[in-house]
Amino acid sequence: MFRCPLTAPLLNSRPMRTADFDFVLPPELIAQHPTTQRDASRLFILHRHSGQIEHRQFRDLRHFLRAGDVLVLNNSRVIPARLRGVNAATGGAFEMLLLEENSPNDWWAMLKPGKRARIGTKIQIQNPARQRDQPPSGTTFHATVTAINEEGHRRLQFAGPSDLLAALDELGEVPLPPYIRRETGARNSRPARTAEPSQPAEREFRASAPNAPHSLDCERYQTVFAQSAGSVAAPTAGLHFTEKLLAEIRALGVDVQFVTLHVGLGTFAPVKADTLAAHVMHEERYELSAATAQAVNRAKAAGQRVIAVGTTSVRVLESSCGVPPLGGSREASSANQIVAGRGRTKIFLHPPHDFKIVDALLTNFHLPCSTLLMLVSAFAAPGETRGREMVLAAYSEAIREHYRFFSYGDAMLVL
Repeated sequence: MFRCPLTAPLLNSRPMRTADFDFVLPPELIAQHPTTQRDASRLFILHRHSGQIEHRQFRDLRHFLRAGDVLVLNNSRVIPARLRGVNAATGGAFEMLLLEENSPNDWWAMLKPGKRARIGTKIQIQNPARQRDQPPSGTTFHATVTAINEEGHRRLQFAGPSDLLAALDELGEVPLPPYIRRETGARNSRPARTAEPSQPAEREFRASAPNAPHSLDCERYQTVFAQSAGSVAAPTAGLHFTEKLLAEIRALGVDVQFVTLHVGLGTFAPVKADTLAAHVMHEERYELSAATAQAVNRAKAAGQRVIAVGTTSVRVLESSCGVPPLGGSREASSANQIVAGRGRTKIFLHPPHDFKIVDALLTNFHLPCSTLLMLVSAFAAPGETRGREMVLAAYSEAIREHYRFFSYGDAMLVL
C-alpha cells in the first residue's frame, strides 16, 4: 500500500518559493471532457495523519461521511463571461473576459489585445446567435473603455439594454480554461492553442486561445446546486455531485450547507512572485448565510467535522473566522466560530497555516505552482511545511495511476 511521506527535508530554512510547488504532468492526463455521469469520476483519498492512500470512485464519498458532519459547498453560478466584439472605429477584433460587476453595465474585464483597448475605445459586442444562423433577438450592446488599472484590466461601461448580466446567456460564452481544448466551432475561425500546463502563462486567462464550448459544457461546467450568478470559473470540486448523491448524503444525517464565493482572479491568477510571501491575492466577493454559520458553529462546538467542498469554500470559512464580514455581527467570532454576512476576501492559504474551521477537504487536482495547490499543501499538514511533500507525493501517485487532472478531472479527499 502506498503511503505519503510524513517527514520531509527542511527547505534550508529559506522562504517557501513558488517553484517548490512545481511538478511535471503528462499532457494526456489533463481532462478535456467531463465523465459520462457526474459522480463517475475517481476519488483519491489521502489520510493526512497516517499518510495512507486509497483509490475509490466518487460515489464512495458517502462511505467517508458520518452523521453530524457538515458538508459545505459553494453555490456560485458560472456566468457566460467570455464576450467577443470589434473596435467600432477600426473593425479590429477583441475578446473579453468579464471579471467583476461594479454596477449594472459597469464591469472590470480582461481584454485581448489589451494594447489596442485604450481609454475611450468603443467596442461593438457581437451576438453569437447571428453566427449560429439563429434569429437574433435584436439585443445590441457596445462597451466603452473608461479606465485601466495597474494590472492592465479594463473598466468597461456597456450601453444598450438596461443590464448586460441578463443578456449574457445570449451574448456570452462559457469561459472554459485554456487547457481545455475544443475543436473550431461556429463561433471561432481558428483552432484553439494550449500552452504547456507547467508554464505560468497557462494559469491565467488567455483570450488568444479561443474555446468553442460544446453544448455539454454549458450544462457540465456548472454545479447542479448553482444559485447566485457571478463566477467566471467553476468551483470544480462541486461538479462531481448529483442531486441523487446529495440526497443520499443528507439521508446519512449529514448537514449539507452552502456558501457563495464568486470565483475570479483570486482563485485562478498565477503566482508571479518568486516567493509565496510576496504574492498578493485578488479580492473575491463572498456571502455566508446565517443558516450555514449556525450549522458550522454547532458542529464545531459539538466536536463534529466541517468538510469543505472546494478551495473556495475553505477560503470563505477561514475568512469568516475571528473577524465579522460586511453585514455581519459587530461581535467578532471566537477562534473556531464564524459569523454570517457578506464580505470580500483576499486570504492566501499556504504552508504553514493552521486551519480553524475546516476538518476535511474535497477538491480536484490542481495546476503546478497554483495557489490552489498551495492551499491543499497547507491543509495536508496544518501549521507545518511538510504538507508540500505529502501532496506532491500524492500527486505523483495519482499520475502513476492515471488520474484525470484539473477542472473536468477526478477528485481528492483529504481527511
